[in-house]
Amino acid sequence: MTTDTAALLAAYDAQIRAVPPAPPPGITHEYEGGLLRVVGDFRGFLNAPRDLGLRGRELDELIARQRDFFAARGEAVEWKVRGHDAPADLTDRLRAAGFVPEEQETVLVAPVAELTVRQPALPDGVTLRRVTADADMHRIAALQTAVWGQDMSWLAEHLIGRISVAPDNISVHVAEAGGEIVCAAWLLFRPGTEFAGLLGGSTLAEWRGKGIYRAMVATRAALAAARGVGYLNVDASADSAPILRRLGFHAVTTTTPYVWSPEGQA
Repeated sequence: MTTDTAALLAAYDAQIRAVPPAPPPGITHEYEGGLLRVVGDFRGFLNAPRDLGLRGRELDELIARQRDFFAARGEAVEWKVRGHDAPADLTDRLRAAGFVPEEQETVLVAPVAELTVRQPALPDGVTLRRVTADADMHRIAALQTAVWGQDMSWLAEHLIGRISVAPDNISVHVAEAGGEIVCAAWLLFRPGTEFAGLLGGSTLAEWRGKGIYRAMVATRAALAAARGVGYLNVDASADSAPILRRLGFHAVTTTTPYVWSPEGQA
């Protein structure tokens, strides 16, 4: 397994971006050329290869068609842009069509065999466990809402759906203290690729800096290794990226959600 950044990025582009996970019930995947349109989630989602091969007016028309598709549904839509995407004026054209950038994250990739992740000692009274029950997914959604300060209630049904359609491809974990979930994270296996993705990884503010997040990474890295996964990838926040880089992850690009919403047009 390589640790060359360019090679890691090439593997990420060829596999993660080209092979989407199986959609949960109620969510459909539609394609227009190389562009993947995800319909039926909490908001629409658009995922493209590094270069769709369109320029100028043709690209503007593609962007407008996606915006208008979700506008007719009365739904917001996210176009996920990576920092190395082409053409260089893609983000300018998205802005011109009414898409607004949200917070940028760093895309990190690590060869599983090269990770130096060890299970840290947890604070007294904190336990980690894997969860599958619907009730726990609702508790996780409540945690995410508290951590991020926005309504994440949709996440419960999203996780429930993923578990129902492909239980072997997702592993959801919580850290609990006194019966309260203080951190939650999940691992999404990607059949047909060498990758598995780290998602979630949200910790209540008062429990940060105590090794819980690192324990979640170690737990999921061990599962990935046991399944013979070659690489882990994660879209990391500014808080998480330094921790992950110390554990052996490599920054390969950035990702920024460009979001159009009906509310933004009012």
